[in-house]
Amino acid sequence: MTQILEIRDLKALAKRRVPKLFFDYADSGAWTEGTYRANEEDFQKIKLRQRVLVDMSNRSLETTMIGQKVSMPVALAPTGLTGMQHADGEMLAAQAAEAFGVPFTLSTMSICSIEDVASVTTKPFWFQLYVMREREFVLNLIDRAKAAKCSALVLTLDLQILGQRHKDLRNGLSAPPRMTPKHLWQMATRPRWCMKMLGTNRRTFRNIVGHAKSVTDLSSLGAWTNEQFDPQLSWKDVEWIKERWGGPLILKGILDPEDAKMAAKTGADAIVVSNHGGRQLDGAPSSISMLPRIVEAVGHQIEVHIDGGIRSGQDVLKAIALGAKGTFIGRPFLYGLGAMGKEGVTLALEIIRKEMDITMALCGKRNITDVSSDILAE
Repeated sequence: MTQILEIRDLKALAKRRVPKLFFDYADSGAWTEGTYRANEEDFQKIKLRQRVLVDMSNRSLETTMIGQKVSMPVALAPTGLTGMQHADGEMLAAQAAEAFGVPFTLSTMSICSIEDVASVTTKPFWFQLYVMREREFVLNLIDRAKAAKCSALVLTLDLQILGQRHKDLRNGLSAPPRMTPKHLWQMATRPRWCMKMLGTNRRTFRNIVGHAKSVTDLSSLGAWTNEQFDPQLSWKDVEWIKERWGGPLILKGILDPEDAKMAAKTGADAIVVSNHGGRQLDGAPSSISMLPRIVEAVGHQIEVHIDGGIRSGQDVLKAIALGAKGTFIGRPFLYGLGAMGKEGVTLALEIIRKEMDITMALCGKRNITDVSSDILAE
């Protein structure tokens, strides 16, 4: 491939360079993957108004997310197993995001630890929290994020139990991954990926191993992970998490106006309209289709962000036009990471920024903070 012009090009390159079980992990949805597809397809149904003979000079995409200045209204979403798309993946993505002026969000289920990422960055990043049954471990995670000077906590609400993803089951993907002959063959056919992985010792869930009570090695990690997601998580838990954290709090996984109203009452700083990238409840509506209703319900009370289905700068612009104050991208940066490492993450961000900037101008706007529903066609 001589030219990479869109996120789809990075996806194609990542598919050739990342072992199948890990590429499929990032590129899969639950059950029929209907919601995963709808997340992308529903963005395409939204049409833009073309405007002409307006001043298109001196454009700016700068804005804020939860009061923090960003070069464009985009954050890198928390994604599990990022360090299996490319060696030291979370560290590289965090560095790329920092240089670009957008937030990076580290997942609880990351390969590189909070401390790993803090060691290679100079500005605060965000940390995403899963609430586990082992509350002492959760409290310790929060304290570690505070010690690393993370500037926001992203609490994921929609993973109390795991949705079934057929690709992962067919690929035999487990946590941690078990190396069968099939897996070893997949890796052997990706020599670039293998060489990078041989050069790092970060190949397990480093936020968990050595920190959770009963997890001291890979063999004990699998059993712990399978039983730890807490199905009894409730709105009451947001209160003690917010108190322990003491900083900006974002609630991720809101897809219903009633839940949005409950979230606004918690005193959180923002919510993320999200169906977990189509990876949980298959048959749920797309994130972008629910955004206007949720903005109408709570947009005057709490900052509303969105993730799911964003594959271009135009998608970001459409979300902003429908009332989002920020967006999260997961798969686009993972494709970039798998394709080209840190350089690929930067390229993914550059593609999105360029598409957003040009589209905004052709819609007759010069500043992202002036974008509203009036750029959308009837």
